[in-house]
This record gives sequence, C-alpha cells and structure tokens, in this order.
Amino acid sequence: MRTERNLTRLDRVFARLDREPERPAGLDVPRMSRHRIVLFSATLAFYLAIVVAVLATSWLVRFDWQVMFFRPYQQWPEIHAFLDYWVVLGQRGPTAVMVAAWLGWRSWRQHTIRPLLTFGAALLLLNLTVGAAKIGMGRLGPHYATTIGANEMWLGGDIFPSGHTANAVVTWGILAYMASTPRTRRYLSALSAVVSLSVGLTTVYLGTHWLSDVLLGWAAGLLVLLALPWVEPLLTRVEGWIFDLRELWRDRRIGVAAPVAPVPNVPTQPVAAPAGGPQVREPVGAARPARAPAYLAPGPHTPRSERSPVTPAGSRRPPHSERASRATSPRPVAGG
Repeated sequence: MRTERNLTRLDRVFARLDREPERPAGLDVPRMSRHRIVLFSATLAFYLAIVVAVLATSWLVRFDWQVMFFRPYQQWPEIHAFLDYWVVLGQRGPTAVMVAAWLGWRSWRQHTIRPLLTFGAALLLLNLTVGAAKIGMGRLGPHYATTIGANEMWLGGDIFPSGHTANAVVTWGILAYMASTPRTRRYLSALSAVVSLSVGLTTVYLGTHWLSDVLLGWAAGLLVLLALPWVEPLLTRVEGWIFDLRELWRDRRIGVAAPVAPVPNVPTQPVAAPAGGPQVREPVGAARPARAPAYLAPGPHTPRSERSPVTPAGSRRPPHSERASRATSPRPVAGG
C-alpha cells in the first residue's frame, strides 16, 4: 500500500510559497527612477547641510539651545503622559515586531519572502549608517550638555542624528515602499511622514534630543528608503539562494532515490549439442528485468477470472502414457 509522508509545519509553509513561483503581477517593485535620484540627491544635500550647520555652531545650534531653555515639557505638562507612550512608535523593538508580523502575512499571501528581505535590508542599512554617524560625531543630548551655546560634538554622546526619528521613518515608511498600488503608496507615505515627524518632535518635547537631531534623523531615514531600489537585485539573488538552500535541505531530509545498478555480464557454460553439431553456449541465471512497483504498473489490468492458466514447466511427476484422461475414461458400474 502506498503511503504519503506527513508534512511538517515548515513543509506546509514552503509548499504555500511554491504555489506561485513567479513574482505576482500586482507586486510593484520600485525602481531607481530619475525622480527618485533627484529626491535622493536633495535629501543628501539637506543631510550634509545640517551636519555642517551644527559643526560650525551656526544659528541652528543657537535655536537648539533656545528650544531647550523653553522646556516644552513644563509648558504643556498635561500631554506628557500621552507622549511618553507615543514615542514608543519610534523604538526599534516594538515597531519592528509589529511591522515584521504584517510583512510576514504579506509574504504568506503573495508566496514570496521579498517583503521580509526588504525590511531586513532596510534595518541593516539603518543600523550601519545611523549608528556610524552617532558614534562618529558623539554629540551630547540636552540633559547632558556642558557648555551653553556649544554644539556638544565629539564628547562621547550618541544622539546625533535622532535614532527614534530615523527608525520611525524607515519602519513605517517600509509599508509605503511595499505598497502594491500608487494610491496606497501615497497614503502610507503621508502617514509615515506624520508619524516620524511627530515622534521626532516628541523627543524634543521630552528633552532627550535637540531639534537638529530630529531634522538629521528624518533625513537619514529617508535616505535609507530612497536607496532601497539599489538593493533590489541583491535581494532577488538572496531570495533565490534561500530557496535553493531549502531544496537541498529538503532533498537531504527526504532522501534521494537509489540509482538502479547496471546488469553485470552473465557467465555462460557449454551445453551438450547433438552429435556432429556445433556447441551452443547458454547463459546461466539470466537476470530478470527490473519490475516496477504494483502501484506504478501500467494498465489495463485483466481480472483474475479472465486470465489463462499457465502450466509450470519442469514437473516432477513421471509421464504415464497408459493413464487416460479423467474426462474421457468410462466410470465402472458397481454391482455388475
């Protein structure tokens, strides 16, 4: 009887991904168009301008100090409790879990792991770029400032640019990046912009960041989103490599069918021939052809009642010429 292997949960997940091996038609992959390149260049110029303005201790640094002395958390204390929870939308841990769950569902529905790969690549770029800028410039926050009017650079801090703001831009902006229609992309882009800017201003309200930190964090997150189309070819290769690795792992787990061994050369022995005739050689133990399993045998199948009987060869019973057939011999009559 033929039995089927029980599929595990991981096998069922990959089986659903295999249902549609090609990229769905409705899944729009953003390209690095001319408009996007112009926007990327303008955002990069804005990023560099903020850095130069802070390094030069320009009017932007003076404005940072004015906002810090204004102390917004003392001016509007009634919204302090709400903003303590609102700023969580910029923390990487909770937001990454929520967005990854949504993108995982998208991957399940679209039979592709591209949404999760794109999100992972965006977070990796964010950690590399923002983390390097934070450590490299080492700016102190408002609560740890030492000199009034100074830019507080290279003093061992890690708040320039704002990680909350950049993370909010990337985490919520990736939903707009992965949108399947232009209309949805516009709506989600506006929503992510509002959330990221409000999270950044919340950090200014709480006194944990300068205003220039928020501006630079917003530019840093936007640069990551705009640069993602350059990473798309690499993500395509990584996706193919993951599926190839999955196939290799599955083949090793199930086991590859054993190859059919070739039929060896059969030795022969001489057979006695009639007097005066040539000697004939007959193969000994000729190998039978491989027989297919019963469930793979081709039809049609003849019922047992219609099959002709086959007399086995080489019977051990000696022949009796005098014995007549039972069907033709007369039966003796008892009692004469």
